[in-house]
Amino acid sequence: MPDLPTQFSGRLEALGWRVAEVEERFVRGAGPGGQKINKTSSTVWLRHRPTGVEVRCQRERSQVANREIAWMELIARLEARAAAAAQAAVTANEAERRRTRQKSRRQKARMVEGKRHRSGLKQLRGRVGAE
Repeated sequence: MPDLPTQFSGRLEALGWRVAEVEERFVRGAGPGGQKINKTSSTVWLRHRPTGVEVRCQRERSQVANREIAWMELIARLEARAAAAAQAAVTANEAERRRTRQKSRRQKARMVEGKRHRSGLKQLRGRVGAE
């Protein structure tokens, strides 16, 4: 069996993960296929321990082909997860920047006008006198 993880170690290391963090098992397949699927362990199951991302592949009859497909799919999922985390960080930074930026003169004027209007309404709430 060729040492397949070395092909993908560069992509994993670019994400900040190591090949050693991936658990790899070969299991018997499920579904239609009869005796062939029940006797051979051609299904590849990969799990990235730190994130808990799991991939199971039995598309092909060959274990080697399934192994390559499973590694590609696992790395694609980890890359998508990293991209989503990066996008969430950018979104959070943008929201923080918008929240803390200085208000324009027009916004301040509208805010003060609203406060004056509200205080005028509140002044009408005085005690009911016995007049």
